[in-house]
Amino acid sequence: MSVLLLGSGSGLAGVRAATFAAPLGGSLLSGVGVAMIGVLWAYEGWANVAASAGETLEPQRSFPPGIVIGTAALIAIYLLANVAYVAALGPAAAARTDRVAAEAVRAALGPGAGRLIAAAVLVSMFSAANGLTLTNSRVYYAMASDGVFFRKLAEVHPRFGTPAFSVLVSSAWAIVLAATGSFEQLFTYVIFAAWVFYTLAGASVFVLRRRRPAAPRPFRVPGYPWTPLLFVASAVAIVVNTIWARPQRSLLGLGIVALGLPAYHSWRRIHARRADR
Repeated sequence: MSVLLLGSGSGLAGVRAATFAAPLGGSLLSGVGVAMIGVLWAYEGWANVAASAGETLEPQRSFPPGIVIGTAALIAIYLLANVAYVAALGPAAAARTDRVAAEAVRAALGPGAGRLIAAAVLVSMFSAANGLTLTNSRVYYAMASDGVFFRKLAEVHPRFGTPAFSVLVSSAWAIVLAATGSFEQLFTYVIFAAWVFYTLAGASVFVLRRRRPAAPRPFRVPGYPWTPLLFVASAVAIVVNTIWARPQRSLLGLGIVALGLPAYHSWRRIHARRADR
């Protein structure tokens, strides 16, 4: 479909003028940073896949190349699709619509094809929600297994061998969120909170190297220390820019994350008392 849109559209002719119309400055860079929130949401699965490592054979061997190859392939697909949308609609029309795939196909092939693409996008959204729910439920399961969440979520289904109750809870919570917020609000909260923790996870590489230099490391960070340093710097820039550009949503997201601290310490105390009995 992308190749068809590239071949039939003429919207790329106006890309150069539209790209360099705005002067380079702080406001433009901040705007790019805000736009990156939506872009990063499209790639959010790269981190969620690690939640299933406990159910994978030889994750140290299969996960690094799987994540690299999968992410690279996804980048190529997304870039091709977005260039095709601009080719079909032109920069101005692509910027105006919030249903760019359907509008691009409608412009190239007619309204019937546009409706089919809109239906395919809905199927894709449900598939993504399904995958995220299945992987995120493993986080609840791990927390419950460590004694810092409801014990019921650590139960494994006797037939399927999965944390079925955790999957149900994760699905129910996703439904509540989808019913109470707009799409832009939800992905801003998710990406902002997620990249706070990605920053901490990247920085923890330096802490663990210093505190536990002799610890076994089946996987070593390529290009250390520059690779994690670049990642942490980029993540900090995304978080700080989001706070500056979207202060209300960012502070609300930080508040929700902060609520986890007293809950975590309370469950730790309860778990410690049970262990002493």
